[in-house]
Amino acid sequence: MTDWDDAYANRAYIEDGESYPDRWADEAREWREVEHAIGRARLNISYGAGARELLDLFLPAGRPAGIVVFVHGGYWRDFNKSFWSHLAAGATARDWAVAMPSYTLVPDARISEITAEIARAVHKAAELVAGPIILSGHSAGGHLVARMLCQDIVLSEDVSRRLQRVVPISPLSDLRPLLKTTMNEDFQMDAAEAAAESPVLETNPRDVPVTVWVGGDERPAFLDQAQWLADAWPRAEVVVAPGLHHFNVIEGLADSESSLTNALFALA
Repeated sequence: MTDWDDAYANRAYIEDGESYPDRWADEAREWREVEHAIGRARLNISYGAGARELLDLFLPAGRPAGIVVFVHGGYWRDFNKSFWSHLAAGATARDWAVAMPSYTLVPDARISEITAEIARAVHKAAELVAGPIILSGHSAGGHLVARMLCQDIVLSEDVSRRLQRVVPISPLSDLRPLLKTTMNEDFQMDAAEAAAESPVLETNPRDVPVTVWVGGDERPAFLDQAQWLADAWPRAEVVVAPGLHHFNVIEGLADSESSLTNALFALA
């Protein structure tokens, strides 16, 4: 019998896993403070009425070529935008702006409500910076950016036209297995919402190329979730990054020359 809580557990299976959140926060704060001091960071921009509906905008040295929106993970119940600022470094070095939103966490919001918040964040990012839009997100954030390509999400004609690529990193693409976890006490999902919020069940996604990125050393459930999305969508591919686990799989975003950053811009 499958232990579903264990199947979706990450931290216990990562060496020194408990140290990662503090490390992320420290690296993010140091990078953000420098960028703010030199005038390349605009912090706590409101994109909605909620207390957590805020985003940070990081700008390149010159005119932005476009904007990347990065949505954080944490099973929709942990973290905020301030843990990830340093991950904007790769894209800003490539002359792209980066928007990083926070969002209301469960159980204060349902996952469907969080999805709607991210749609508002994407529209706000599009208002702030002209040019093409790339969406990326990690884990639960990967789910949220994938949802932006589902037909039930209302995007303006301008945003739809400007969407260039979506890169879900270790995404949760089928939420139905999470009904069997104790985390669902926070999610409060029923079967109908789990299905409605599962990108793998979208039969006609928006016509935007998708690169699903996942670490080769991740838990089998996350390898499955990545493959399911790539299999479900005609313009999706999966890249398995060898030797990476669920926590360090995102680190390449801080490096302008990494394979992951190249994937954002569809470069080999």
